[in-house]
Amino acid sequence: MQMQGGGVEPAMQMVLRVKHPSSLGSGGGDEEDGEGSSRSALSVFKAKEEQIERRKMEVREKVFAHLGRVEEESKRLAFIRQELEGMADPTRKEVESIRKRIDTVNRQLKPLSKSCVKKEKEYKEVLEAYNEKSKEKALLVNRLIELVSESERMRMKKLEELNKTVDSLY
Repeated sequence: MQMQGGGVEPAMQMVLRVKHPSSLGSGGGDEEDGEGSSRSALSVFKAKEEQIERRKMEVREKVFAHLGRVEEESKRLAFIRQELEGMADPTRKEVESIRKRIDTVNRQLKPLSKSCVKKEKEYKEVLEAYNEKSKEKALLVNRLIELVSESERMRMKKLEELNKTVDSLY
C-alpha cells in the first residue's frame, strides 16, 4: 500500500524547469524546444497523476473489500453470539425451575424434619416405657407361675394328707 510519492517530485521539478528555462542550463534556447519539453513534462506529470489515481483506486478497492469481509465476519460473530445466548437460555430456565423446586421442597422438608425428630424422641420414650412394662409383666407372670405352682404343690400335699387320713379311717 505504499504510494509512489517519489515519482511526483521529479514531475514537479520538470514543471518548475519548464517554467524557469534558466534552470535547464541552456541559457535561453529556442522556444520550440522549451514548449516540447513543457509538453513532455506535462505528459509525464499527467501520467504520474493517472498512475497515482489508479493506485488510489486499487487501495480504495482493497479497503472496501476488507470492509466487506469485516462486515461479514461481524455478522457471523453476532449470529454465533446470538446462538450461544439461545443455547444457554433454555438451560438457564431449566436450572432456575429446578432451583425453585429445590427451594420449595427444602421449605417443606424443614417442618417434616422437626416433626420426624420430635416423633423419634416420642417413639424412643414410648419404646422405653413399653420395654419397662414388658419387663414388669414378665416378672409378674413369673411370680404368678411360682405362686400357682406353690399353691398346686400345697394343695396336692393337703390332698395327700387328707387322702391318708381317709385311708386310715377305713
